[in-house]
Amino acid sequence: MSTFLSYSLNILICILGVCMVLILIRVIKGPRLADRIVAVNMIGTMADVIIIMLSIVLDEAWLLDVAILYTLISFLSVVVLTKVYMGVYKERSLEDAEEEEKEESK
Repeated sequence: MSTFLSYSLNILICILGVCMVLILIRVIKGPRLADRIVAVNMIGTMADVIIIMLSIVLDEAWLLDVAILYTLISFLSVVVLTKVYMGVYKERSLEDAEEEEKEESK
């Protein structure tokens, strides 16, 4: 591998690492749960890209298998988080509807 490509990938890995830290701040601060879920998904995608770049830099093919497994796990975790979020959202909307009915009946 050429040294230019190696240096470029190392710099990109560092930039993506900094971006992941900034996205982690978004996960912590919010403001909404949906923003946090999207940020977690972005962190998973960036981590996957970093693993693929490391595979190229280190010339290790087995890291591509790790990247595929990480992608599957990341996807499933976002699906589960979204499912939980939708359940909480539906429960809140039902509670709000019940409270409105009680206020109207008074």
